Amino acid sequence: MDFLKSIAIAASGLRAQAGRMRIIAENLANADSTAQGLGADPYRRKIPTFRSEVDKTLDAQVVALGRVRNDPSDFQLKYEPGHPSADVNGNVKYPNVNPLIEMTDMREAQRSYEANLNLIGASRRMIQRTLDILKS
Repeated sequence: MDFLKSIAIAASGLRAQAGRMRIIAENLANADSTAQGLGADPYRRKIPTFRSEVDKTLDAQVVALGRVRNDPSDFQLKYEPGHPSADVNGNVKYPNVNPLIEMTDMREAQRSYEANLNLIGASRRMIQRTLDILKS
């Protein structure tokens, strides 16, 4: 039963990190977008959070993607007087997304995803070895 718990916990980590990577990908996709209308705000960076849950069937703590918050930091202003989204001063608001930070977060999420995947593989190998020992 402990093998099943470890696999379930790792699987919850996989789901949480996959959700995190989707949010990061959305941030990166909108990094250079501008507001839809005059005076409107552009895309605002989203920040994923995690929460701990209890899986009652396995009696184990698992992780899940929590609430997705909006980043309250300021938008980037660039002076582009010819841009259709420019204000009266010629400034254009761009999203508060820093691609370098997003790529770093993506790499961290990828490594965490891989660690959970490796845990599932190790658990499967241990189960298989246990079955092989029982067969002989």
